[in-house]
Amino acid sequence: MVKKKRLRLIADMARKIRAYRELKNRPRPCERFALDYDTMTRPFTGKRLPPLAWEDVRRETRLFSLLAALRVFGVGRLFTRKSWLEEHAEPCYWRVTRVKIDYTAENMDHGTAWGILTFRGKAEGAEREIDKAMYHDWRLVPRHEEGRFARFEPQAEQPVRCVPYPPLLRAMLLAQGAEGEPALPLARHVLLSKDYFRKQELERQGRKQAGTPV
Repeated sequence: MVKKKRLRLIADMARKIRAYRELKNRPRPCERFALDYDTMTRPFTGKRLPPLAWEDVRRETRLFSLLAALRVFGVGRLFTRKSWLEEHAEPCYWRVTRVKIDYTAENMDHGTAWGILTFRGKAEGAEREIDKAMYHDWRLVPRHEEGRFARFEPQAEQPVRCVPYPPLLRAMLLAQGAEGEPALPLARHVLLSKDYFRKQELERQGRKQAGTPV
């Protein structure tokens, strides 16, 4: 006999109510990422920004500060970051696909955004949530420069032919007066002929006759 499943309607309703209350009481983005520019601290967490970020906070802009000033909140536009422009020669940018604005924010400059990332000229296939949107280093790519900014011709990668020596061997080579940075070649071009093996055999016999020095 099949045991009938008990219906726990009250328990299911209580679980849904608890989940709804947790979702309702969850802090909004405008509360989590609010910043006091006088003390450089976030009131919600009480954490202070690192001193290295203070200059960018005063000069640069957050992503949603740019999105709030654009039509349809910048959907379809390209956004890059100051750190990417300084570190990489290849184009790095986000193409915004959809935006969810936190309308409880004073200037509607908080929320969640999704887009397609192109990092160092390689574009991802699917959209995902844009991370680090609260950082103060975002920049908008002008529409008339989007084609030139996104244009990228990948160059053929050169095969790795040499690798650096281990630290101890590198120090020994530099102490012996090696010129430049010593590198270990990955390939040895040796012609395996009869003369090569004859020479190896003569060197082996010479070491046996010399013996081990005491």
